[in-house]
Amino acid sequence: MPRFLMFSKYLNALSIGQVGETVQSLGFDGVDLTVRPNGHVLPEDAVHALTPAVRTLGQAGLVVPMITTAITSAHDPHAEAIARAAAESGVRALKLGYWRYRGFGQLHVQIDEARRDLDGLAALARRYNVRFCIHTHSGSSLSASAAVVRILLDGFDPALLGAYVDPGHMAVEGGLAGWRQELELIGDRVSLVAVKNFAWFHDPDPATGQPRWHVKVVPLAHGLTPWPEVMASLRHLRYDGDFSVHSEYGGDESWQRLDHPALLAQTRRDLTYLRGL
Repeated sequence: MPRFLMFSKYLNALSIGQVGETVQSLGFDGVDLTVRPNGHVLPEDAVHALTPAVRTLGQAGLVVPMITTAITSAHDPHAEAIARAAAESGVRALKLGYWRYRGFGQLHVQIDEARRDLDGLAALARRYNVRFCIHTHSGSSLSASAAVVRILLDGFDPALLGAYVDPGHMAVEGGLAGWRQELELIGDRVSLVAVKNFAWFHDPDPATGQPRWHVKVVPLAHGLTPWPEVMASLRHLRYDGDFSVHSEYGGDESWQRLDHPALLAQTRRDLTYLRGL
């Protein structure tokens, strides 16, 4: 049964107890908890802080089936501690951090490097019975293309390494049919789904006067990602896992500048729209 989680990043000023009260009041099923630098649980504190955090959220009636980390290698300083803490807390899905794309001519080398990192992460996942998931993130990430994520995951046990697909980012990179083809290509590895939407905007380049294009996150019902079609595709794939909802927009202001009531109001609207699909 699909569950809707709120990404805790946008409640970073709140304590774990306050996060629980807030997320529960919005009608979510659970929390996608940040366990990374500047997160709700710091990587160096994971061993003694993650289980109490999960317990506190559970007391609010919320599940914590996934955490968001910055891990990209089993050799990262706190990677094993976070995996062990997740396992002890009953958390099975861990979002990985990002390998940055270094530019044209580097892709094949970087894929090989990342697959070596994934070798170690798969071994760590097996040791603690968790699954590491690669997020499809547009822009300068190696995982901007789900087709590259497919190559990265090829040959690895799906129980240990999965895809965390983000149709919003996928539509930024392939807004017509690209997102659909890539979702089908990676469909058997989908372990998590992120929920957000984007739109393209432009302003004139001061030097040339030509349009300079950029994307902004916008309300879920009003961006370029056709969420009704995305949901239909996920149903075709028989996906029944978790959805992490990202409320990171605010008109011309970033989510960091939104006052708390405005953040909660837009999140509630997005969740209502999402449940309606």
